[in-house]
Amino acid sequence: MKGINMSLTSAHWGTYHAHVQDGRLTGLSPFTEDADPNEIGKGIVDVIDNESRISGPMIRKSWLEFGPGSCPERRGLDPFVRVGWDKANQIVAEELNRVIKTFGNEAIYAGSYGWASAGRFHHAQSQLHRFLNSVGGYTKSVNTYSFAAAEVILPHVIGSFRDYIYNQTSWKSVRDHCKLFVAFGGVPLKNGQISQGGLGRHIQKESILAAYENGVEFISISPLRADMIEDVKADWVRIRPNSDAALMIGICHVLLDEGLHDQVFLDRYCVGFAKFADYLKGSVDGVIKDAVWAANICAIDAEMIKTLARRMAAARTMLSFSWSLTRQANGEQPFWAGITLAAMLGQIGLPGGGFGLGYSAVNTVGNDIKRLPVAALPQGVNPVSNFIPVARIADMLLHPGDSFDYNGERYDYPDIKIVYWAGGNPFHHHQNLKRLVKAWQKPDTVIAHEWCWNALAKHADIILPCTTTLERTDIAMSPMDNYFVSMQPAISAVDDALDDFEIFKGIAAKMGSEEAFTEGRSAEDWQRWMYDVTKQASAQKGYELPSYDVFREEGWFKLAQPEETNIMLADFRTNPVASPLATPSGKIEIYSETILSFGYDDCAPHPCWFEPPEWLGSLDCGARLHLVGNQPTARLHSQLDHGSISLATKINGHEPVKINQEDASARAIVGGDIVRLYNDRGSCLCGAIVSDDVMQGVLIVSTGAWFDPDTDGLSGLTCRHGNPNVLTPDIGTSKLAQGPAAHSCLVDIEKWTGDSVVINAHKPPIIEDNTTANGLGAS
Repeated sequence: MKGINMSLTSAHWGTYHAHVQDGRLTGLSPFTEDADPNEIGKGIVDVIDNESRISGPMIRKSWLEFGPGSCPERRGLDPFVRVGWDKANQIVAEELNRVIKTFGNEAIYAGSYGWASAGRFHHAQSQLHRFLNSVGGYTKSVNTYSFAAAEVILPHVIGSFRDYIYNQTSWKSVRDHCKLFVAFGGVPLKNGQISQGGLGRHIQKESILAAYENGVEFISISPLRADMIEDVKADWVRIRPNSDAALMIGICHVLLDEGLHDQVFLDRYCVGFAKFADYLKGSVDGVIKDAVWAANICAIDAEMIKTLARRMAAARTMLSFSWSLTRQANGEQPFWAGITLAAMLGQIGLPGGGFGLGYSAVNTVGNDIKRLPVAALPQGVNPVSNFIPVARIADMLLHPGDSFDYNGERYDYPDIKIVYWAGGNPFHHHQNLKRLVKAWQKPDTVIAHEWCWNALAKHADIILPCTTTLERTDIAMSPMDNYFVSMQPAISAVDDALDDFEIFKGIAAKMGSEEAFTEGRSAEDWQRWMYDVTKQASAQKGYELPSYDVFREEGWFKLAQPEETNIMLADFRTNPVASPLATPSGKIEIYSETILSFGYDDCAPHPCWFEPPEWLGSLDCGARLHLVGNQPTARLHSQLDHGSISLATKINGHEPVKINQEDASARAIVGGDIVRLYNDRGSCLCGAIVSDDVMQGVLIVSTGAWFDPDTDGLSGLTCRHGNPNVLTPDIGTSKLAQGPAAHSCLVDIEKWTGDSVVINAHKPPIIEDNTTANGLGAS
């Protein structure tokens, strides 16, 4: 461990030194330990106190004048009225009490999905859930927009998802033992810039380069060349979006047909291979799933598919499955098919071989450190049993009382009266935003904690302004990062902002539950408690942490990495009886009797190819192109879209769209043109980047541009700024997981011939003086 007496702050995209002059933030410089620092964090410098900052508690004017449920169609249009904190706390407390008394706590939805900000204590969702549990609970959400399909399918296949996602075979093991690294969806280093809860040192670029320099060969299977850095000289295999499962199944057939599969491994460590083999051979449906079959689906030459199979079987091979593969119709299938392919190769549990769940999806994947016992803020017990799969929020709001399938059971959507959001932006990550806007009009009240005027804030009824990481004390400590950073406030809280703990403490005081929420502890008390619990638990794992006071004084420290490299499923391979998987059989389930019992028509009991409702192979595809909304390079999701780093990537203020040269020429589009993307769900304007780095038939628009609807109706656009989720379908992956299926999306594109449009995405709404609405002033 090493300490240094220096004030630092940490964010999802790295650790920084904050530069302050005359009480104002003037810059951020990288942490000295970080050899590959990220620029995203610098985007906050210009916006932390500019016009986009929410200056004080705000109430939507119609809601304030006429009460809960009034003029919900005015969300996103109404001006706001600023009030004082005492008034705001009273209003929120009274509304919560009204709904709890009249409808019960299940009428409060607080799934509140989103990455929030770094810092272990000031984690917005944890604070929100603790507060609501202290007053009787809430309807929650389960799973994530990142990989919901995998979260639900993999426990049926390998016994767990969470036990493996951050406990994968390390990059060091790949470097030293792997010969062929096959990346379905690539290894996008831009995604590896970030990590939940803060990070000390970026490892992804140096790790993949070290593997390449040690002789590892790379294959990137993706519609986008940039999903693998050029430095590793990867073979780029262009693939139709949504066809990865078909490619994997076709490779499986080659292995079976040519006797290249490891039958010994399949017999000892798996169940159900014979039934999957029957599927490959077409014994039931009469369709042989060979390389020619897969080639017609994937638009990859059949001989190339055979070569891929033979190369995989001939060397120590690591298969990596991007998280993005799960975000399509039937997104459960690519991970299941991929694990089955890895099982047929027989290298699971060997150094540098087997499979990985998204190398460089975040910085921690492949980090050679065992999961650390880092304490979190206790959230208490939620007495409410109601939940929804996270991506079914619009269905819930639009259809209360309707039933939905999920993981073998049927549930009913609750009737929600309050949506309470802290630490996320549903107008970024949800699909079909026109439909979400309609659904957003259903609850009586929408409450949001936000620091800037993004689309969530503009579509809320009550906004409680919160601080950023640069305005509060916290601890950056993540279970999968060996750096601990003492986060100190660089500047005072801007305007009337409070941290989430203080916000909830004030509301709890009005509701008579302050003691239940705080347990008599201050924010500093809680942070000391969380650190001390972490220190005690870490000692049992062989890690010695400094005292809390020494940590605060020195500013940061680093835990030594374990001497042994991590190899996922090594214990299972060594002894499957002593270290069984948490599946019904204790083995890898290529065929699942449990899933068979569900009787789903969209999720078979073994890996299958299901044709998506929208893809380039659709009979009605016509001239439409396949839209892929990938993760952005210059921001995290929608965070800091209004910052200088993200703004520098815009084209005349619009989010860029990458289009293949052939597709652009056919539509008379050239680089720099403003273009309209559209389908029957919506439309948006983007700036064209013409590039052969994206395969023909595919468009790439990064997610996260702040939603900017055409409120005056002059342009007819669903979003003037370029948010791709106005185009994506709001459907579940299948009845099993009900995850998001954003990547199953066809669109048209044309050069924009209308007038230039004014983009208001980053501008604040009209804010009225606090004495103009019902005479309610600050108090």
